[in-house]
Amino acid sequence: MVIYPYKCYDLAMVSVNFEWDANKDTENQVKHQVAFNEAQFAFADPRRIIAKDLAHSAAEDRFYCMGEVGGGILTVRFTYRHNVIRIIGAGYWRKGKSIYEKENRLHK
Repeated sequence: MVIYPYKCYDLAMVSVNFEWDANKDTENQVKHQVAFNEAQFAFADPRRIIAKDLAHSAAEDRFYCMGEVGGGILTVRFTYRHNVIRIIGAGYWRKGKSIYEKENRLHK
């Protein structure tokens, strides 16, 4: 995983749109109790961390966004195509929280 400094690696949040597969959203809600419409809010966190997913980026680049949502740190897996963020998965995972906290301590 490569961590991109959140202030330098900006996805132009002003003009970005989100999309996702409805079936994948339902599966994610059952498995991780997070709806993809909620996952969008991780990108609005000004202290969000964006990291490239090196393990799953063979066919296309995939990323993680770790941001604060509802008092917790939500990790969102996504791709970025033509100014559209396609959400692949989301959850309140310990590893994402740990990375978020570590990176934000380093960039204060």
